[in-house]
Amino acid sequence: MQLEAVELIKRFGSNLVLDQVSFSARSGAAMGLLGRNGAGKTTTIRTIMNVFPPDSGEILLDGKKLRHTGSKIGYLPEEKGLYPKIKIGDQLIYLGELRGLSRSKAKESMISWLKRLDMMDIIDKKLETLSKGNQQKIQLAVTLLADPEIVILDEPFSGLDPVNSQLLREIVHEQVNQGKIVLFSSHQMNYVETFCDDLALLHHGKIVLSGSIREIKRSYARNKIRIGLAPDRNGRNSTDIISSLKSSGKLPSQVMSIEPVNGDCVVTLSSENARNDLLQALAAAELEIEQFNIVEPTLEQIFVEKTGDDTVVTDSKEVRS
Repeated sequence: MQLEAVELIKRFGSNLVLDQVSFSARSGAAMGLLGRNGAGKTTTIRTIMNVFPPDSGEILLDGKKLRHTGSKIGYLPEEKGLYPKIKIGDQLIYLGELRGLSRSKAKESMISWLKRLDMMDIIDKKLETLSKGNQQKIQLAVTLLADPEIVILDEPFSGLDPVNSQLLREIVHEQVNQGKIVLFSSHQMNYVETFCDDLALLHHGKIVLSGSIREIKRSYARNKIRIGLAPDRNGRNSTDIISSLKSSGKLPSQVMSIEPVNGDCVVTLSSENARNDLLQALAAAELEIEQFNIVEPTLEQIFVEKTGDDTVVTDSKEVRS
């Protein structure tokens, strides 16, 4: 399956919220829908769900206009909308029926998900008695209750402790592996990097970057190398050893700078073509090389670069222009 947003335009009064937004999400891969507050993420999601139609443009599923009556969409919103004073079990069955399940199927799915989430003991409790994290888990169960083809998760890790975050990771991976289309919106870039294969980055209502996260990262200069060396006989660390080699002229002339990073060091080359020369120089020095990796920008750095307006990212630091 492939879900496509095609040149979406949406205005609220004179405010242009979506400005020809186009992107595609594929089954079997999670896509991160990212952007700063007010960038248009929620409007895009609600347009996909037909909460309100776009002024122009369309949403396609496998090349045809998305028919919400025949497509299953599971949505976990950032702002929760469950009933606080209704028993969990009754509430899940009711919501399953609203999503087109028979009562028996809704009950079967409810029990299955409560077991999967290790929450069978709360089946007769009211939502308001649960912790924020457990309420989030119930919201996830509602999202997946009717086995949707398209899963939209908006800040799904809100309120979850590390154990439950790991459980959610497993469930999201299961959904991806089942061939679902998964849209993932979050400000926590580490989670996006963990889950998502692709991204669409919104800024001021426009898509400013989209495609494979791996390919986007590879499009940046690959002239920074993180090097980890075992301490030498004098107990010197990686930075001291590399600096000594440079000062003695035993490193390629393309080595421009050496920066310590958590016990290792990052070497910046004037050209990425000098990587092999650097590795050969280290081998010739008979050093014990524990790490020799290209340093790619983090997703957070890319996000700030593309949406920070007057903010420029240099290495791991932010510099105001």
